[in-house]
Amino acid sequence: MTSQVSSPAEQADGTGGAVVGGQRTPGSPDGKEVRRLDRVIIRFAGDSGDGMQLTGDRFTSETASFGNDLSTLPNFPAEIRAPAGTLPGVSSFQLHFADHDILTPGDAPNVLVAMNPAALKANIADVPRGAEIIVNTDEFTKRPMAKVGYETSPLEDGSLAAYNLHPVPLTTLTVEALKDFGLSRKEAERSKNMFALGLLSWMYHRPTEATESFLRQKFAKKPEIAEANIVAFRAGWNFGETTEDFAVSYEVAPATKAFPTGTYRNISGNLALSYGLIAASQQADLPLYLGSYPITPASDILHELSKHKNFGVRTFQAEDEIAGIGAALGAAFGGALGVTTTSGPGVALKSETIGLAVSLELPLLIVDIQRGGPSTGLPTKTEQADLLQAMYGRNGEAPVPIVAPRTPADCFDAALDAARIALTYRTPVFLLSDGYLANGSEPWRIPEVADLPDLKVKFAAATNHTLADGTEVFWPYKRDPETLARPWAVPGTPGLEHRIGGIEKQDGTGNISYDPANHDFMVRTRQAKIDGIEVPELDVDDPDGATTLVLGWGSTYGPITAAVRRVRGAGLPVAQAHLRHLNPFPRNLGEVLERYEKVVVPEMNLGQLATLIRAKYLVDAQSYNQVNGMPFKAEQLAKVLKEAIDD
Repeated sequence: MTSQVSSPAEQADGTGGAVVGGQRTPGSPDGKEVRRLDRVIIRFAGDSGDGMQLTGDRFTSETASFGNDLSTLPNFPAEIRAPAGTLPGVSSFQLHFADHDILTPGDAPNVLVAMNPAALKANIADVPRGAEIIVNTDEFTKRPMAKVGYETSPLEDGSLAAYNLHPVPLTTLTVEALKDFGLSRKEAERSKNMFALGLLSWMYHRPTEATESFLRQKFAKKPEIAEANIVAFRAGWNFGETTEDFAVSYEVAPATKAFPTGTYRNISGNLALSYGLIAASQQADLPLYLGSYPITPASDILHELSKHKNFGVRTFQAEDEIAGIGAALGAAFGGALGVTTTSGPGVALKSETIGLAVSLELPLLIVDIQRGGPSTGLPTKTEQADLLQAMYGRNGEAPVPIVAPRTPADCFDAALDAARIALTYRTPVFLLSDGYLANGSEPWRIPEVADLPDLKVKFAAATNHTLADGTEVFWPYKRDPETLARPWAVPGTPGLEHRIGGIEKQDGTGNISYDPANHDFMVRTRQAKIDGIEVPELDVDDPDGATTLVLGWGSTYGPITAAVRRVRGAGLPVAQAHLRHLNPFPRNLGEVLERYEKVVVPEMNLGQLATLIRAKYLVDAQSYNQVNGMPFKAEQLAKVLKEAIDD
């Protein structure tokens, strides 16, 4: 879904706020008060079978089409179907939308929609006093409450007195609305998430037409189910209009000053990354080949790319991780843009073939959507703890460039950047995203094709070396003097046949070599090629002449930037820089670090970037770490930065 924005960009301080005005809308059909807000954070929570992800996604789509800036945080269990009504089975979707530029899904929800006791208990600790809580009272019976340890009903014992509680019999109302459809009670109950969506759409004046169209399309083969969901959706809207329990509705104006002029759509990180890979293949005029094995949270990329055969995309769902990358590397040898997608456990399995790609010096993209580890770890939770694995997780000296996107929309540009490096320098490249970026979403300005980089490459087409006796031959490891890249010869090109394999190559000829001096030269040459990659200098946001720098990478960008805005709003100076390129580092990074008395490095690991910074630049970087499977909160980081400045 796209929307047009025609106003100039304008940065807001990111602190958000509550009600900035309250007024009764003239001529409002229900005569209820309408209050204007500058931002809202809503969390939908329920059992993993309650459709919370779909509900949140539809509310997000309507919000995007309305023109608000937004950021989302889906959070779901790793189990395909955890026991119903239990805490491990709770699924939630948080959406932060505003009339100004925002950066995170929000620290705490202003509104919690809890579909059962487990959803309430799992999320109530995050809800601030005075927030709105909408609960499905039909589920607060003895057995569901006992499953999560409620001895008495929290709806009646006063434990929720600090909140604006709205008890709504969502299941009963949904079943009643669908009584003419001839559905069983169990079938009708499945639409209660649409009733909740309709109620929230009324509360926040969200558009409804696209959701109804979506439902008709989704259930095109079962039109009676589509209409039942639409009726439940409308019933929720009508309930909001008519009930006395909801005396106020809210408006959040479009973020007309938050975006540059352009056409926008809401996009998740994995979808943006998929589009970036397709764009890279088109700009390089190469077929895109994905060799992959399904793994959470990277599987969406495989699913998406499989839909785009019209762009010359070929996808191979391999029998395991090793076969996936082997096929991708084979495709790269054959002249395609080879890609493999995985998460941390899969990177471990792919490491030998990544080392082979380093030895063969072929372009290959390794997309790692990081998740909590080690081993199987936390499949549906986010972490950024694969940095050292990407940097060093191979035998021997096998350097690989590393690129990390910072937001869901930035995954598109990061994919193009990673492809540029791989194709220009003939090297495998790591693209380090994570579960937070992969599943989260935000508005994305659709670029003009004319603005995309030219990534076209020239394959070797003729011999490139003359022997002492005058014979013209092809040397597969004769290098470009600027990039140190070797020629890319497509198999089957007459006269350009050459040997490949993992055993060390002789410089120039590519013949097998066990010569110590040659091995030393080849190791240093491959390292020099990576060290010489052109990456932009690090941009530093320092409007105040600060003495403290906060340095981040990857998905910490949003929380760090929001925290910096809060700290500056409190009158304290702090500088910010964020790394896109982690190997090689930007050439000015050392000079930037020397400017500041203190350097704070927040990471969702135990200090991996901080370790690299300390080792390379001898800077006493202060590491601040979190490994709980969730992204940082802005207020949490703001407190850390204030303490660092005041220390």
